[in-house]
Amino acid sequence: MGCAASASSSASAPSDATQPKIRNNENPAVEEKVCIVGSGNWGSAVARICGQNTTADVKFNSTVNMWVFEEVVEEKKLSEIINTTHENVKYLPGVTLPSNVVAVPDLAEAVKGATILVFVLPHQFLPKILPTVKENLAPGAKAISLIKGIDFDDHGLVLISNVIREGLGIDVSVLMGANVANDVAKDEFCESTIGYGIRANGVLFQQLFHRSSFQVNIIEDVAGVELCGALKNVVAVGAGFCDGLDLGSNTKAAIMRIGLSEMKIFCDKLYSGVKPDTFFESCGMADLITTCYGGRNRKCAEAFARSNGERSWEMIEEELLGGQKLQGTLTANEVHKVLLRKGLLQEFPLFTKIYAISFEGAPVGSICHLNTSESSDLVVTTL
Repeated sequence: MGCAASASSSASAPSDATQPKIRNNENPAVEEKVCIVGSGNWGSAVARICGQNTTADVKFNSTVNMWVFEEVVEEKKLSEIINTTHENVKYLPGVTLPSNVVAVPDLAEAVKGATILVFVLPHQFLPKILPTVKENLAPGAKAISLIKGIDFDDHGLVLISNVIREGLGIDVSVLMGANVANDVAKDEFCESTIGYGIRANGVLFQQLFHRSSFQVNIIEDVAGVELCGALKNVVAVGAGFCDGLDLGSNTKAAIMRIGLSEMKIFCDKLYSGVKPDTFFESCGMADLITTCYGGRNRKCAEAFARSNGERSWEMIEEELLGGQKLQGTLTANEVHKVLLRKGLLQEFPLFTKIYAISFEGAPVGSICHLNTSESSDLVVTTL
């Protein structure tokens, strides 16, 4: 097991699922039932946490349904493998899931009766699944999104939490942080951030996720937490380009610093109410650091750079991600459309350069040639 936390936390959830269940004195009649909507690498790691914590607190029903998009692995259904071996052999191999986590391939059955919906799947699937979820929505249901991405429509940028909120008509919080799924599954100490709109829901989600090795802070800033979780993936693509070019830590640190600045400027210009302190939470600076040194976006961008941009993103994704989806390039594309429409490209030299390298055939080495001095809000020394 990785290092455990000794720091205190404001969370009221038990940190060790081996403790006896704790009576909910505020409203003992309420029993929250959890459904994990998604079963990939991160979804399975999160299901492990929820499975452990729901056995330790009587406010939660002990059974955690996890919706599994059915696949055949070595001639067996993935859901059957998970339910018999308690391991997601495809997306989180080598990690044992609690026996109270039940893989359910039928979405309607999985969400039926659930009062807490944890969305953790590629956002491209949401339009298809939300109608089914809504048809089976339990009274008083609330949701939390762990989806690190953004969407785009004819009017501009759309937060994934808003897609879920409008699709289901319920309150939606978000959880983002420096959380590499495999490390979380090994109980290596880390932190995460929940952005909430309704404090009671934020506290409830904190109790569901918080553990001694997975410490959760809550903040009233859904948009800020979510945008940090999405935009850092774009910066990670730039960091991956640096690694593929075998550049040193000075260059990578510069890309990360410029990226954090552009993340903040983007939020300030396009969303009102984003709190400056959010960028110093786990969802901000910490997640940016982790993603730029590990994770799928950096990894795929490094491979792209080493091929001198000759390999397609689809080819790299298929080879390196084993069925998982690459979010950084999708987000870079969506962000570029917004900046182009609003005439803001010159104010975001890094985001613009990452897009140009990724989609317009610009040389990968041009990541080092940023015209940051032309930005009205961002002035740095040229690399």
